[in-house]
Amino acid sequence: MKHVIIEARDIVTSFGDTIIHDHVNCTVYENEIYALLGGSGSGKSTLLREMILLQSFQSGTLNVLGYNLTTITPLQAQDLRRQWGVLFQSGALYSSLSVGENIAMLYREYTDLSPKLIDELVALKIDLVGLPQHARYLFPSELSGGMIKRAALARALALDPKLLFLDEPTSGLDPLSSRQFDALIQQLRDLLGLTIVMVTHDLDTIHNSIDRFALLGDKKVIAEGRLSEVLQIDHPLVDYFFQKGSYGIKG
Repeated sequence: MKHVIIEARDIVTSFGDTIIHDHVNCTVYENEIYALLGGSGSGKSTLLREMILLQSFQSGTLNVLGYNLTTITPLQAQDLRRQWGVLFQSGALYSSLSVGENIAMLYREYTDLSPKLIDELVALKIDLVGLPQHARYLFPSELSGGMIKRAALARALALDPKLLFLDEPTSGLDPLSSRQFDALIQQLRDLLGLTIVMVTHDLDTIHNSIDRFALLGDKKVIAEGRLSEVLQIDHPLVDYFFQKGSYGIKG
């Protein structure tokens, strides 16, 4: 029996009179790489923000790592946030801090570890994401796009999370860097036993890295499952994303 990590049931989200989610359902299982896919305005990034307590929904239930987000207390929310890491689309590194300081900040904020141990852990995380050790002394403005993603990933992994959220992790990267980042995500999932949820538009990522995904459209989840399963569904949005237009995938 697969262990459920995230379960969204009948999520309704609206901004004023505009409905974004109309009874959205999806399930993420332990140790899988799961994607939220959909066109602009489909609510995929909104759903991700709701999962990480950055945004509220109007009704429905959302359970993450055993916590019901509709009834969670502030203390429980603080505990839950320590169990996940988040990689934002732009990296969201603090520009006034070096890479090493960006990573170390979490240890100083949430632990009582000694400076020596923090230094060793920073070195470990930098190595884990495939950055050279000298990168710890560089500032975000001195990094390439690929290095920014890896540095932000190292920070997201600082507290050894069970769950990792990635918002468009390969956006802005060249094809080679994108493939290398995809491979890194798979390696980290296997090495650390992570469950990974990402928003992505990258077709190679969907083909090569994703275990299951939810396709959002018409304010709902149109399809959920493996790529081979979703391609069997007769729906215009599935055709658009995977057989026609810019996506050009043939089932």
